[in-house]
Amino acid sequence: MSETMMERVVAAARTLSENGLAEEDRSLRGIRQHTEQFTDRLISAMFPAYAAASLSRESALLEAAELLTGCLQRVLPPDRDEEAVVDALFSALPEVHRQLMTDLVAAYEGDPAAASVYEIILCYPAFPAIAAYRLAHVLYLEKVPLLPRMMTEYAHRTTGIDIHPGAAIGDSFFIDHGTGVVIGETTTIGEHVKLYQHVTLGAKSFELGPDGNPVKGIKRHPDIGDRVVIYAGATILGGQTRIGSDCVIGGSVWLTHSVEAGKMVLASAAVTEGHLTRDIMGESPLESAQL
Repeated sequence: MSETMMERVVAAARTLSENGLAEEDRSLRGIRQHTEQFTDRLISAMFPAYAAASLSRESALLEAAELLTGCLQRVLPPDRDEEAVVDALFSALPEVHRQLMTDLVAAYEGDPAAASVYEIILCYPAFPAIAAYRLAHVLYLEKVPLLPRMMTEYAHRTTGIDIHPGAAIGDSFFIDHGTGVVIGETTTIGEHVKLYQHVTLGAKSFELGPDGNPVKGIKRHPDIGDRVVIYAGATILGGQTRIGSDCVIGGSVWLTHSVEAGKMVLASAAVTEGHLTRDIMGESPLESAQL
């Protein structure tokens, strides 16, 4: 490298250091990779077929504990005990595993293309996305900063499924195909719910504070009841929006209002006609509704 080029490199490095977040950058260096590694180790401990290497459950859990402890030491405030957080996550693993088993059964029973649960574990993007979410949700409830989001963003980057770790999701959850699914932080989802690709459970709008910035910590995303099916491309928005149990939401539907239990909502052929809603639990005739 020429002397001139070296001078340019040194000058650029100095400028970046002066204008950036150098101290924070150095303290967090490598944390994303370590977070991804302990997430994979935890999933592998629960489902050895998922493991990239031949590891015993004990080895996978030991590695996960060491990696997680190191990450926690860098993100927790001084008054928090990282070992207590590791204990909380490891104590929750049996329940997380139980929930994931219900998710696997839901996927196997809900998709005629699924030949085995191992095909779901190894081939379906929903499995690692939901597994990472369920693990991250435990740390989210423990009020661990940064790590839960990195865990679910790792899954987002590799699967195309974006689940915020704050969402509350019940048993037997299945995302078919999965690409483009977005589930916001304050979403609640009941049991035996099935989503297809490009479904968005998001915020309708953001309440602004006196400074003009969005207010944090408020309910922004919808509630989905039990045994709901939401087809491809549907968008459901708003913290006051509730989809009742046993509803079917058709593809490409846009909803910002609640739907009573047992209803089917379909996008009409003409946009000016709004949506079509009907009772799928009884004999009510098809009725038009502006939803």
